[in-house]
Amino acid sequence: MTRLTVSACRSPNWLDPYLSSFEEMLIGKKYSPATIKPYLVLVQRLARLMDADGIAPEALTTELAAFLVRDEERYCKRQNKFKNIAKRFVEHLTELGVVPALVPTTQQIARREFRVGYEDYLDRQRGLSQRTIGHAWGFANRFFDFRFGTNDIDLAALAPDDIISFLQNLLTAKPPYRDKTPSTHLRSLFQYLFKIGATKVNLALCVPSVAQRWDARLPRYLSPDQIEAILASVRTKQKNGARDYAMILLMARLGLRAPEVIVIQLDDIDWRAGELLVRGKGKRHDRLPLPHDVGEALAAYIRHERVSTSRTLFVKRRAPNGPFECGEVANNILKGAFAATGIKPPSPYVGSHVLRHSLATSMVRKGASLAEVGDVLRHRSRASTMIYAKMDIDGLRTIAQTWPVAGDVT
Repeated sequence: MTRLTVSACRSPNWLDPYLSSFEEMLIGKKYSPATIKPYLVLVQRLARLMDADGIAPEALTTELAAFLVRDEERYCKRQNKFKNIAKRFVEHLTELGVVPALVPTTQQIARREFRVGYEDYLDRQRGLSQRTIGHAWGFANRFFDFRFGTNDIDLAALAPDDIISFLQNLLTAKPPYRDKTPSTHLRSLFQYLFKIGATKVNLALCVPSVAQRWDARLPRYLSPDQIEAILASVRTKQKNGARDYAMILLMARLGLRAPEVIVIQLDDIDWRAGELLVRGKGKRHDRLPLPHDVGEALAAYIRHERVSTSRTLFVKRRAPNGPFECGEVANNILKGAFAATGIKPPSPYVGSHVLRHSLATSMVRKGASLAEVGDVLRHRSRASTMIYAKMDIDGLRTIAQTWPVAGDVT
């Protein structure tokens, strides 16, 4: 690492104004004093490392800060904490104008422009969520890095062999698994390239499909008693009990998906009409009736536990009390509930979708039609609802043929 020269006019107390503004920024984002104190201590440690190596504030970069603290992480309780704090401090210095913003290269500019157009296509024409759009661009970016490296992107030079080589490199890096995500996102990418005329042929047709026979097994579900035991366990949690209970109750009673729960806004609840606006897949908005127990759980969370200036309903407990980035929080809540109650999950992977399957299975076994189940789960296609026909054991018995026995005459 090249040693940099300290500015001649730099005083021993050069950090003080930046440290004060950094602290004010953290306070403005509602970080607690207990969190801010170690942040400031570690930033002071970073400053001492800069002094030791003769690095001026205006020469600090994110990469240089990570290099300086590479041996300091052992003093932190959480892995990479020092590195993340150093990165935040560098970003703060950049906002103040102390650290000059990096000038992007022509390749970075071209890729950024392509990303804007591609994400706009996924948003406006495909109706994907921001999280899915982020994943789609992540795979597209990885493909470009694999195919072109640091060179200019030549979209006209793409060939089917490039797709196969990338997928082989991607999927053989770990034990084989049936994840259709890479193929799905790559197919979207090449459909877009063909649409804008960047490729002469539709390379999406060359992306192999992942063999998955979802119809070969029954939906994984929990019994009504198990659902109630999990709800009771979540409700009695000491930390975030009201919030977590309201989230799980929404999925158990209304069949909401985890991503649909975390994007609910305060204005989506119509208390007077007893309705909830659900922001579903494909930017589809539906209104569902708000059951009495769900409404009580939401009101209790808002009144007694929620602290945030965000209009998103469910927020993090830690400052700055912002919304969740993804629905993984629901999976973690369920994992804790399974461990606390001793209930064995119906599958090795504990996902919140099991609550949706459980609601549908319970409805079918209580006599609800598949059309009613599809309406509650807001399926676009009736084919998505047909998997629950297997759960109507009594109905299947009425159409089952008798088992042949010896001596029967057909």
